[in-house]
Amino acid sequence: MSTTPRIAIAGAGLGGLVCARVLQQHGVPATVFERETDPDARSQGGTLDIHEDTGQAALRTAGLFDEFLALSRPESQEWHLYDRHATLIRHDQAGEDDLSRPEIDRGHLRALLLDSLAPGTVRWGHSVRAVTPLPHGTARLHHHNHTTEDFDLVIGADGAWSRVRPALSDAQPSYAGVTLVEAHFDDVDHRHPGIARLVGRGTMSAKAGRRSLVLQRNSNGHVRAYINFRGPQDWHAGVDLADTEAVRVRLLAQYQGWNENLLDILRDNEGGFINRPMFVLPVPHTWRRVPGITLLGDAAHLMPPAGVGANLALLDGAELAQSVIGHSTIAEALDAYESVMLPRAAENAKTAQQMLAGLMPDTDSDDAAFPDSLWPAAPLPDSRPAHTS
Repeated sequence: MSTTPRIAIAGAGLGGLVCARVLQQHGVPATVFERETDPDARSQGGTLDIHEDTGQAALRTAGLFDEFLALSRPESQEWHLYDRHATLIRHDQAGEDDLSRPEIDRGHLRALLLDSLAPGTVRWGHSVRAVTPLPHGTARLHHHNHTTEDFDLVIGADGAWSRVRPALSDAQPSYAGVTLVEAHFDDVDHRHPGIARLVGRGTMSAKAGRRSLVLQRNSNGHVRAYINFRGPQDWHAGVDLADTEAVRVRLLAQYQGWNENLLDILRDNEGGFINRPMFVLPVPHTWRRVPGITLLGDAAHLMPPAGVGANLALLDGAELAQSVIGHSTIAEALDAYESVMLPRAAENAKTAQQMLAGLMPDTDSDDAAFPDSLWPAAPLPDSRPAHTS
């Protein structure tokens, strides 16, 4: 760039933060606007498997790969698959030196990225209300307090319900027909040994027809459970979601006939249940170029969870920053970035749709297949028949 551009990033998620980090590495300042009031305002979610060719590539670009490895858990690449009778179907373990997709708590990765930024980069408690294009290729960012600021580039990294997206696209997320209900277990190895045996060191899944139960081990003995099923978004009609016991009864009714050890996932969790209906954007999601505005991560390509969402957000952020650094104008940078990002997103979204259809078919039959193509990787050298997620 012949002159230093004014860049705003809406959203302090992984993609927005890695974008800011790479820009700053090359002397290009960016301001990140985040509606949360501070880094600890809420839980940042569960564990992520960071892939070599996407998320890890982005962290290498950001100069943070070694720090990431120090925080990651390669042993948590272990997967178990069960049927609803708790019969082990498949068990995959990573080789000793396998770093293809080590796990890391999302909160730890976010903290690593935040700590890598110049002080004051993130403006906490500053939510974005809208963005409008201006003449000469710039864009106006509208804050919720009705103040405005003008930038040469506004990047929507603000997730599923992006307030930047409407400047580019009329697309709105729609319910995918599947709901995830989240639950938690603490100090699992001592307080919940049955759950610890099921999850092992990584991820466990039991599935039958349109239902599954998933456990994921996080750091410090914490396990997150995801109770997944295909059904209407109002599956909880007539039940107060804040009434833990009433929700438990409704969920147990959906899993009648499942093994008692698996039902402990529904019976023994600590705290309440968190309802998370799954939303997706159309595939492909594209837009006609609006100068000075673009999107990354879920704001651009919200798709069913298939182990790629966070990885694509990281890669989007790093590549967008590199494109800005490597081109003489913002327009050229966005041409280069979107010409790669949008087709990649469409391909991954189609794959995620296929995975969702295979994992959550619209049938209650226990005979629904679980083909190898749905696994996160090819069978590992020391895998043995029988288990998990």
